[in-house]
Amino acid sequence: MTRNLTKAAETGKPETVMEAALAEARDAAARGEVPVGAVLVDEAGRIIARAGNRTRELNDPSAHAEMLVIRAGCKARQSERLTGCDLYVTLEPCAMCAAVISFARIRRLYFAAEDEKGGAVVNGVRFFGQPTCHHAPEVYGGIDEQRAVELLKGFFRDRR
Repeated sequence: MTRNLTKAAETGKPETVMEAALAEARDAAARGEVPVGAVLVDEAGRIIARAGNRTRELNDPSAHAEMLVIRAGCKARQSERLTGCDLYVTLEPCAMCAAVISFARIRRLYFAAEDEKGGAVVNGVRFFGQPTCHHAPEVYGGIDEQRAVELLKGFFRDRR
């Protein structure tokens, strides 16, 4: 279940971290990648990993921003679990990324824009609500949504 911004948004912190994710998304767009960015934050609120999409650059369909940032976070922590960490991403995660978020035991997922076509959190399969999902993070959507939507629309408009 997605929660709208509540206490978390009142602190201003989610928007500040989402700005870092948006910067990663802008960098991805500059590389010709779909502009999605992600940032992983530890229990103390420190950014421990950040990434943007690199599927074209790496010729790797799994090189989504979320996947890259989770891999980097696991490497930094030397663990396959990211318990206590929060993930900020500019677009609702797909099924592949939602599964990895669950497996990594991410505490909270914050995302900017919903993805009606490819999302799997509040759209599509709604992965975290499935009985086969072992861990579901707290989910907060709509953080800085307008800027994320504008970035995505501009990117695809320029390619048409």
